[in-house]
Amino acid sequence: MWGAVLIAVGTGAAGFVPPGAAASPAVPPGARSGGSVAAGSAVMVTPDLPRFRTYAYGKGGKQRLDAYWRAPVKSARSRPGPAVLLLHGGYWIEGDKRDWKYVARRLAGDGFTVFAADYRLAGPHAVWPAQRDDALAALRFVKKNARRWNVDPGRIVAVGSSAGGMLATQLGTYGEGAKQVRGVVALSPVNNPYLAYRQGDAPDASPRQAKLRRAVVDLLGCVPGAGDDDLCWDRADDADAAVHASAGDAPMLLMHAAGDFVPVTHSTELASALRAVGVPATVRTVTGAGHGTAQLSDPGVYPRILAFLRARTR
Repeated sequence: MWGAVLIAVGTGAAGFVPPGAAASPAVPPGARSGGSVAAGSAVMVTPDLPRFRTYAYGKGGKQRLDAYWRAPVKSARSRPGPAVLLLHGGYWIEGDKRDWKYVARRLAGDGFTVFAADYRLAGPHAVWPAQRDDALAALRFVKKNARRWNVDPGRIVAVGSSAGGMLATQLGTYGEGAKQVRGVVALSPVNNPYLAYRQGDAPDASPRQAKLRRAVVDLLGCVPGAGDDDLCWDRADDADAAVHASAGDAPMLLMHAAGDFVPVTHSTELASALRAVGVPATVRTVTGAGHGTAQLSDPGVYPRILAFLRARTR
């Protein structure tokens, strides 16, 4: 499915820009114009391609994000547009922002400026909440520099998959989430790491659930439930989005596959907590066992996501 999207939108110019570097307010660096090819009496017009550039939102090696936009991003009368922040999955210990590139290009084609962010991977030097801190820093960078891409800083939504879905729900619940993002879409989010830790120890746990259990230890930097470790319990609670649910949170669309190794209970628990304080939260289950972005192979999933994003960024 995404291979067809890649052919349709092509690739853009790439570059790297550190924080604070100058950029044209009208057309960000690296932009190129589209073209046309004559074939007899017919003319095939190539639409403007999504542009691509990498920026640093912090000093760490993983604190980078890729921006995708359609040029020109600004005209004399153009209204600042909506944006999407994408957060990749990978058990918090692996994965890369480029995992989102086909989705990013498609969203750019549908009218969004898109930012796919990396974040520090879990390990001895990056335990929770380092990953949430990075997601928040990436979001602040986009808002601070919104004029570069003619983005409305008040019309940004977060989308994440698996571990990245958990980070997206954290953006929507930590503090006053609705002031940070207008909405959240999470595919197979591991919203409750301690629940995932327990599920990975069940007799019928799959290899992926067992791997997720080990990754939770890497994320928290401790073994939850191993003795009376207040710091570990505090981290586990803090990493559970439902704990942060409040009336000021962002509306959410939470999606799992019926056979997902991250069960839908991760999202039904969060949705119940959000609804209890008056925040709209929708949980959808699709057929099959697709995890995270694999759900996009279902032809109904992307249109549902797009409709939600558009509704939240009007």
